Amino acid sequence: MAQGALQQLLQQIAACEICAQHLPLGPRPIVRASRDSRVMVIGQAPGTAVHASGVPWDDPSGRRLRDWLGVSDEEFYDVRHFAVVPMGFCFPGKGKGGDMPPRPECAPEWHPPLLELLPKIELTLLIGRYALERYLQPPKSKTVTEIVREGTGPRSPFVALPHPSPRNNRWLRNNPWFEETVVPRLRRRTRKLLG
Repeated sequence: MAQGALQQLLQQIAACEICAQHLPLGPRPIVRASRDSRVMVIGQAPGTAVHASGVPWDDPSGRRLRDWLGVSDEEFYDVRHFAVVPMGFCFPGKGKGGDMPPRPECAPEWHPPLLELLPKIELTLLIGRYALERYLQPPKSKTVTEIVREGTGPRSPFVALPHPSPRNNRWLRNNPWFEETVVPRLRRRTRKLLG
């Protein structure tokens, strides 16, 4: 019964057009989940490569994310392990410094009913400012660096992460503590959940 409800909701999301008039490439919601998913990935929104392929994190950012997690492509794309629920499900368009922010309609509309139907999620990866702000609600004065550095605790259901985009290469060089301390802890937690 509950699995049927999740499939019905995913079909509704696939047909969503609430912000279609704002999407330069049209709607193509990218989301994956199963009642058995253990880890949820909440990033920003699909880029053009993911919009074209329909496969979440099917780009250089996704390769880096899988490296941070210490998982194979097969593990990452197995919905029994990972649910992918971005802040915006469709490519939002290009801006001056990269992609536009996720459309603001998606998360309020679709996250609450989705989360209700994902009972086995034990770890949620919050990737980038939009996810961090929605789920951790830090003071506006805090930077992503500060939020990630302060962490979310070894038993917290959340892990705060910067975006794994190649645009953040300089951030990673300037913050070596992230790959020295945060990434190994993340890999251990992920491996434990995946068995």
